[in-house]
Amino acid sequence: MPDMIYVTSSPHIHSGKSVKKIMWSVFAALIPAGLWGIYAYGLRALYLIIASILTCIITEALILKLRKKPVAISDGSAVLTGLLLAYNVPPDLPVWTICIGAVFAIAIVKQAFGGLGRNIFNPALAARAFLMASWPTYMVTFQNPRWNTDALTSATPLTNIKHDFGFANPTYLDLFIGNRGGCIGEACTVALIAGALFLLYKRYISLRIPVSFILTVAFLSWAFLGKDMFQGDSLFYIMSGGLMLGAFFMATDYVTSPITKRGKIVFGIMCGVLTFVIRKWSGYPEGVCYSILIMNAATPMIERFTKPGRFGKG
Repeated sequence: MPDMIYVTSSPHIHSGKSVKKIMWSVFAALIPAGLWGIYAYGLRALYLIIASILTCIITEALILKLRKKPVAISDGSAVLTGLLLAYNVPPDLPVWTICIGAVFAIAIVKQAFGGLGRNIFNPALAARAFLMASWPTYMVTFQNPRWNTDALTSATPLTNIKHDFGFANPTYLDLFIGNRGGCIGEACTVALIAGALFLLYKRYISLRIPVSFILTVAFLSWAFLGKDMFQGDSLFYIMSGGLMLGAFFMATDYVTSPITKRGKIVFGIMCGVLTFVIRKWSGYPEGVCYSILIMNAATPMIERFTKPGRFGKG
């Protein structure tokens, strides 16, 4: 009898990448920023990270059990959501608050839409926005690094500039190494860049979204956020907020960002424009979270208008 020919559905060629491998690789890439956050802000930051991750895992397991779905916690998606949520909150946030945010991220933003791969918005960022709307006082109270004895709490660099509090702004070196107040995982620029380079090397992300996002913020900040036109400090505005964390680790989320090449660039540019608009004209000094969430909602439309033409189509 001749050899059988098996016909299967795509993909016929597999790159070796899997959801599990990608999720845990992103988790590993984020570890340096977390270690710096724990070193700079103390064990309180570690408690928040652990509480966020454990709450996400437990919530996902319970919901999958209720939905009679396989409990696949080992894929790393819930763990990564918990880590990113913890990185987006101040180190002094009450533990019970981040637990509520973690439940919201998994139960409402992820599982209510059908689970992994079906959520419209980035779960960690949506949970951050929920916490900001619910407990704004906790979410805008930031702590200086432990070795800075000038004050226990401090305004972030963006808050200081926006509201003209009169504090001395950190130097470029301070911003680069993380010697400033901020959220747990956003302060240390060099750690975030190191993690991003690892993901780029593994080809888990591309440069289209991060570069278009960062360059747009840099240009608009230079043009419109100085004392006069084209006198803004672009480098300060790139490193002083959550732009690096958002651009490399959340705007590039496979589920909530476009898959087309042109769509990625459009997505990044619009995230940059919205970040600038919120920073300049809103009452809140940072716009990275809200810009990405808004563009998450626009992703289907972006993909519709940037999809490549079919071969042979006139």
